Amino acid sequence: MLIVRLAKILMIAAVGAFAFMVTYDNIVDYGSNYEFVRHVLSMDTTFSGNALMDRAVKDARAWKAAYAAIITAEGLTCVLLCVGALALLMRLRAPAAGFNHAKLWAVAGLTVGFGVWFFGFLVVAGEYWAMWQSRTWNGQEAAFRFTMVILGVLIFVSLADGERE
Repeated sequence: MLIVRLAKILMIAAVGAFAFMVTYDNIVDYGSNYEFVRHVLSMDTTFSGNALMDRAVKDARAWKAAYAAIITAEGLTCVLLCVGALALLMRLRAPAAGFNHAKLWAVAGLTVGFGVWFFGFLVVAGEYWAMWQSRTWNGQEAAFRFTMVILGVLIFVSLADGERE
């Protein structure tokens, strides 16, 4: 059905727009989120005396490298999703096999985004660097919301499309 194809394209484009805004904001307002990365990696706002403090990173170069990696992954998410949305839009009226094959870019973008917000923020920052212990510098709720949206879109987009009616 054409409406299902359009829904998939719009959802991919919307997540791509989100990834663009996050990337743009992190570049334009570099300092705000750099502070977030610095506090999470240095673990300076986690529970006092926690047994995980040997994981803390105190090197500003490592903070900047981690932040650059985050921004790069968010930007890659945006690019892959925009290419994916355009590839699908160009195949909107194509046979099912062509439309399904064009999902490659979108699935790649959604997978990178899942990696950023689930693995990067929930697993690495949240658990390894104990971000969950911080009242001030805890981005787990936001990362979980982003992850669930991405996962929902990924599942929907991955469903095979049949021939147009």
